[in-house]
Amino acid sequence: MGKAKLDQAFREVLERGDKAFVPYIMAGDGGLDQLDEQLTFLAEAGATVVELGIAFSDPVADGPTIQEAGLRALANGVSLRAVLEKLKENKDRRTIPIVLMTYINPIHTYGVEAFAESCKEAGVDGLIIPDLPLEEEGIIVPTLQKNEIALIRLAALTSTEERITEIAKRTEGFLYAVTVTGTTGARASFQENLGTYLASLKEKSNVPVLAGFGVSTPNHVRSLTEHCDGVIVGSKIVDALHKGDRNIIKELIASARQ
Repeated sequence: MGKAKLDQAFREVLERGDKAFVPYIMAGDGGLDQLDEQLTFLAEAGATVVELGIAFSDPVADGPTIQEAGLRALANGVSLRAVLEKLKENKDRRTIPIVLMTYINPIHTYGVEAFAESCKEAGVDGLIIPDLPLEEEGIIVPTLQKNEIALIRLAALTSTEERITEIAKRTEGFLYAVTVTGTTGARASFQENLGTYLASLKEKSNVPVLAGFGVSTPNHVRSLTEHCDGVIVGSKIVDALHKGDRNIIKELIASARQ
């Protein structure tokens, strides 16, 4: 479980010559009773890992599409505790690794020890906490390690070389390469020097490097994965699930197969 399950999932995909595809969905968008079926669909469509967002009142890293999905989930009464309980219920039926994306405040409110234990019981394999800086990781890292839960770090385009080196050294599961400056959301194009940036991250990282933020078309997936190990796609997946257009999701996932 945990880190080992993530490592194995990425290894299997990359060893067969494909690229990793991590869809992001908002837990409880459409109701928590939909979650098990959504995860099964994504696994069967060929996703490597699912990043599962937790609705939060102050989502600093999220663009409009994901913020709206969060509001819909909150309107359905979804909470961090409820999501973990639902994941625990469905744990034995699930094969795909789960990475939770949440913020530090809900974890504090839950209690760090209790949260990590609940994650382990629910079969959560990794965490992304975008508002947790390296300097403050000590409040949670030892507890996550004890429960074998990976902490996935984000590398920003604006970070210094020194900081990127430290982030790449510490990250577990994969390194989340943020491909734009600003919040999440579909975009038409990326900066010209992005390939160089991703290649430099690959040199520094001991785990797969995945590009995320703004990835919204099969062409984006194909062009980005020339320089890294896979992609994370959020807003486009959230929007397609909300609208019931699952063919778009299947096409996006298929575009990561080489």
